[in-house]
Amino acid sequence: MYFFLTVLFLLGGLYGILMIRYGHGWKALAPYIPTQPISGLTKVTVIIPARDEEDNLPPLLAALHAQDYPAQLFEVIVIDDFSTDRTPDVVKDFPAANIKLLQLSQHLSATERLNSYKKKAIELAIEQATGDLIMTTDADCVMGPLWISTMVRFYEQYQPKFIAAPVSFYKENNFFKILQSLDFLTMQGITGALAQLKDGTMCNGANLAYERKVFYEVDAFKGIDNIASGDDMLLMFKVFKAYPDGVKYLKSQDAIVETLPVDTFRAFMNQRIRWSSKADKYDDKRLTWVLALVYFWNVVLLFGGVFCIFAPGALPYFLVAMVYKVVLEFYFLIPVSRFFGKKGMLSWFIPGQLFHIPYIVVAGWLGKFGSYQWKGRKVK
Repeated sequence: MYFFLTVLFLLGGLYGILMIRYGHGWKALAPYIPTQPISGLTKVTVIIPARDEEDNLPPLLAALHAQDYPAQLFEVIVIDDFSTDRTPDVVKDFPAANIKLLQLSQHLSATERLNSYKKKAIELAIEQATGDLIMTTDADCVMGPLWISTMVRFYEQYQPKFIAAPVSFYKENNFFKILQSLDFLTMQGITGALAQLKDGTMCNGANLAYERKVFYEVDAFKGIDNIASGDDMLLMFKVFKAYPDGVKYLKSQDAIVETLPVDTFRAFMNQRIRWSSKADKYDDKRLTWVLALVYFWNVVLLFGGVFCIFAPGALPYFLVAMVYKVVLEFYFLIPVSRFFGKKGMLSWFIPGQLFHIPYIVVAGWLGKFGSYQWKGRKVK
């Protein structure tokens, strides 16, 4: 029991320092307030990789069509990744001249195998892009009418090379989806905190912007194109290495992109295993060490609960550790949830721990040693 308590207290102490630091980082990250009008000089290309998204694309295209940024200054490129439904037709039929369709099938044969179709799709779209500023989102997303203009104002004011921006879930209509949203809020808060503290690089491909010329300066996805995902964070770190002061986080509610939680537990685990699979691929080892700490802290808590069955004397220490974990994470999540308008969900946070801890352990293990399904393809 002595060994268990030593490991519990050691990892718990490190985790506490981490979460308090992240909490300070998020609070210190000032919301973006535009101070100058749009110049009218920045041409934008929004890139959307899509595979079998006929149901999700209409609201996204409508949201993009409703942007307050001048239509002549932005284009939307949807690149179809061998869809088997009406995805291409949805794009072709949408009544907007600045929304265009590209198809991977015109550049690759159906039998050609890649480990990252999404990166290839983005590369092809950027080759066709006319915008100086590339913005990316996913086909199951929506955003408010100020999304592009807020991103452009931030870009013109600070001249960053790469912008990470906030992403949130929406339509959380059951307990399972609320738990996903709470988990995702934590990741989003850490993303902003890392940017403020200059302690690492995180982002989400559903809401990014970067200069087109910088994409080519860092050799695009060369060196990371053998990794199935990572079109966001791995690219971000390549830009960070080239421009350490050129990577920024845009903290603005007008810039939030909303995305859908998955419907099934199997889809959820595939998604989280995919995210976990990148953990040892990051050149930014600061992030790797943080992920390792979080993972092993949850491992100790999971096996600590089992250990208490055989060593009841450890139960009080385990319960104290669980209360400690919840208090730390509440301290971090309250201001983050307030920014995203999700504070009402925090009542589900404590019962969600019964789900959260085991999934972290299982997804982390399978991300390293297992495989997953992504867009109907099996990836190792």
